[in-house]
Amino acid sequence: MSLLGAGEIRSLLEQHGLAARRSLGQNFVADPALVERIAALAEVGPDRPALEIGPGLGSLTLALAARGGRVLAVELDDGLAALLPETLERHLGDSAEHVTVRRGDALRLDWPTVLDEQGDGPGGDTWTVVANLPYNVAVPVIIRLLSSAPQVGRLVVMVQHEVADRLAARPGGRTIGVPTIKVGWYASVRVLTTVPPEVFIPRPRVQSAVVSIDRRDPPSHRVEPAAVFELVDRAYGQRRKMLRSTLGALVSTEAFAAAGIEPTTRPEQLDVADWARLAEAVAAVGVDPTS
Repeated sequence: MSLLGAGEIRSLLEQHGLAARRSLGQNFVADPALVERIAALAEVGPDRPALEIGPGLGSLTLALAARGGRVLAVELDDGLAALLPETLERHLGDSAEHVTVRRGDALRLDWPTVLDEQGDGPGGDTWTVVANLPYNVAVPVIIRLLSSAPQVGRLVVMVQHEVADRLAARPGGRTIGVPTIKVGWYASVRVLTTVPPEVFIPRPRVQSAVVSIDRRDPPSHRVEPAAVFELVDRAYGQRRKMLRSTLGALVSTEAFAAAGIEPTTRPEQLDVADWARLAEAVAAVGVDPTS
């Protein structure tokens, strides 16, 4: 089986009158060695099916299929979704039957139902998401999959380097923010490798990175994530201010004390466990009745 190189990608686009759509953040991977490496890092195979978001022309899809497992490829672009089965059959032959191409929007699909339909029923499979995610939807897609699809156990995704830095940030740094905490509620994040712009068609102006996002137990089972995220959203809305200023209407002095967090703290100093503890304290103590 051969993988797609830069020449074939350009030829396919020209033959079918297609082009990368800026509105969808499309950049096609044109480096066979890179997609093979990503597929290997994802560790998909016969016992671990792959969910690919935005397969495009199929560069990564072919590398995933070569590892012998099932692949569900979900594509928003009608033209690419129509072309992909033809490309897969030409490169994979009979093995193309292990790849299912579905037209759909990753931000709208009912993922639990979709994945159960593709697997062995409810709870029957643990999926790994492997994807090259556009900058404008990367974080929403990741959070939606983690929050709504328990069948997803891991994500190995290529994102803009800035996004990777935010997802993997630690307290005290400038890059930590709302995405860090929300993704961190569900999973641990590691940057696996960086990716230069030269491997894409068209070439973006920024570097990318591959991150591993591995599901884990949340830091608390006593509060719902929505209660935690309400505090996080409010605090990071004015991240330069102390928590007593941004959260005064939601968190009492007693709740700050119960959580062991100083009201003079700024949001970037807290990790996801701190936010969980603060939300627990709010639930137990309540807000300041004078606020």
